[in-house]
Amino acid sequence: MPRVQADAYQEFVKGLWRDNPVFVQVLGMCPMLAVTNSAVNALAMGGATCFVLVASSILVAALKQWIPRQVRISTYIIIIATFVTVTDLALQALVPEIHKELGAFIPLIVANCMILGRQEAFASRNSVSLAAVDALGMAGGFLFALFSLGSVREILGEGKFFGIALFGPDFEPWVIMILPPGGFLTLGLLLLFFSWVKERRERLAERLAETGGVPL
Repeated sequence: MPRVQADAYQEFVKGLWRDNPVFVQVLGMCPMLAVTNSAVNALAMGGATCFVLVASSILVAALKQWIPRQVRISTYIIIIATFVTVTDLALQALVPEIHKELGAFIPLIVANCMILGRQEAFASRNSVSLAAVDALGMAGGFLFALFSLGSVREILGEGKFFGIALFGPDFEPWVIMILPPGGFLTLGLLLLFFSWVKERRERLAERLAETGGVPL
């Protein structure tokens, strides 16, 4: 694989798993807990964040040479806010019910530290193509985290998935799962699970290194 393609692949994959913005970096917790009471809301918020992150990263990377260092953060926020406004208006026009469900959390994407952090740490220092790949990886990881949380909460809290009933009439929904405490509980369990998986992979890598790549 050519070096450029290998670099792009690594930048994309790191956001999905190794440096997942939620399960590893623990960023974007406000929307993570507030709007993930259903899979649909989780996908909508994840998709909106994905668009804003990718679009702003591409624009920042393209304009980095003309952005004065003294006002770079303010410029990044203006760029992010522009795409958030576009997203907010688009959701309001196309899916008003979902827009009403998400409420103020769409405008609050501007304050998502994951998005501003990627502009400062990566997009402003790399090419447009690498910035786009990095943004897609991070946004994909964020979307995966929101969808995981929303799916678990909707299935256990309502017995449904995308509004479709999964269990019979005897199923007793865990109402707490669609309430704020259920969000914290589900997130904690998911963080514990992914931390356990990461630890097992690290131990396996150490064992393989000690045995010269031969599994025991």
